[in-house]
Amino acid sequence: MAIILGIESSCDDTAVAVCQNGQVLSNVVANQHVHAAYGGVVPELASRAHLEHIVPTVDTALKHAGISLTDLDAIAVTQGPGLLGSLVVGFCYAKGLASGLQVPLIGVDHLEAHALSCFADDLKPDYPFLCLTVSGGHSRLTIVHDAANMEVIGKTRDDAAGEAFDKIGKLMGLDYPAGPLIDRLAQGATSKFTFTKADIPNLDFSFSGLKTQVMYFLRDQMRLEPQFMEQNKSIIAASVQRTIIDMLMDKLDAATKSTGLTSIAIVGGVSANSELRNRAKEWSQSHNLELFIPGLAYCTDNGAMVAVAGYEKFKQGTFTSIDASPYARSKN
Repeated sequence: MAIILGIESSCDDTAVAVCQNGQVLSNVVANQHVHAAYGGVVPELASRAHLEHIVPTVDTALKHAGISLTDLDAIAVTQGPGLLGSLVVGFCYAKGLASGLQVPLIGVDHLEAHALSCFADDLKPDYPFLCLTVSGGHSRLTIVHDAANMEVIGKTRDDAAGEAFDKIGKLMGLDYPAGPLIDRLAQGATSKFTFTKADIPNLDFSFSGLKTQVMYFLRDQMRLEPQFMEQNKSIIAASVQRTIIDMLMDKLDAATKSTGLTSIAIVGGVSANSELRNRAKEWSQSHNLELFIPGLAYCTDNGAMVAVAGYEKFKQGTFTSIDASPYARSKN
């Protein structure tokens, strides 16, 4: 029996969870609302907030799980990629905790944790499986051979899908983060405006061109009709969302055909998008594929994905030196 504490602090959420033999016992997130006023995450403010939240969030996660510090068998923590100041807070706290309790430290790659987030649910994929990771900072396709062996076969060349949602939302006058707001506006609306999808070879993504298209489209339309934005906001949202989901599904379909894998996972913050979930479900059923999308609590950054990823590494005996440091950039 192994009880793992998972700590996630790569960006603007302080998230802590406890899992026992891979089963999530608690999952607590301390959000940082201060960034909404700036239209994006301010790194300095994020790291300061992590310093305030880390101790009470760990304490709350342990209480919800009915676990004490002395029950822990290992400490799993996000090692990178992410905002360096934010990572330092969580990683150094985890190092101190592991050292004091004399239990193993398990450094977890943030993207690998997302790929394994579907293991936080009752139904879990078998290795190997194809994983589409889509979030505010990342968009990539990976063959997950096991917890320690993930093969990247496609990634974004510029903006990530979630970043495109947020940047276009800002053009539309929406608050940050704009992705959920666009999803809400798009529900029930007709996507009648057409935007060109980036023609990128192989399995890579590109979303920066879509942002530019929408910027010029809105500029030109509002020159002709100043009220265009307010009168068509839902239709714009639906059109943008359809284009982004089309781009994601095109690449996912191509990756499935090229790899021959029949177990598919879609993870990351954008996997909470209702149209992506519905489209993926219809697509998987029509192609006789097994689809795994985490519950909404495990889509955005959360401690549970770190805890279950840590448990998978714990079973393999993959531990991290207490002298290790966090890294800000992805190794892939």
